[in-house]
Amino acid sequence: MASQTQGIQQLLAAEKRAAEKVGEARKRKQRRLKQAKEEAQEEIERYRQERERQFKEFEAKHMGSREGVAAKIDADTVVKIEEMNRSISSNKAALINEILALVYDIKPQLHQNYQAPVKK
Repeated sequence: MASQTQGIQQLLAAEKRAAEKVGEARKRKQRRLKQAKEEAQEEIERYRQERERQFKEFEAKHMGSREGVAAKIDADTVVKIEEMNRSISSNKAALINEILALVYDIKPQLHQNYQAPVKK
């Protein structure tokens, strides 16, 4: 009987050691997963920063800086406004004369839909 209880004690101790090893293995696995996730996040962040840097280089190379684009638009706008002002000043007198000629050239006539009142 003593050997039987001793055998049971050995089995229980072996089961306890096995449970501890399984628990430790699970903890190691969780640590490895957490570490892998952190490394993946760091790699993703490095990749994102690299792509952002490449995009900014591309943008600067092909489009110039935003200030440069805004300055070019402003310069183009000033040039177009000056062209319009020159056009207005050169054509102003002729346009005024043409409008006045149309206003002064009155040709009184009855409208085509006008009907004379019927006399009774």
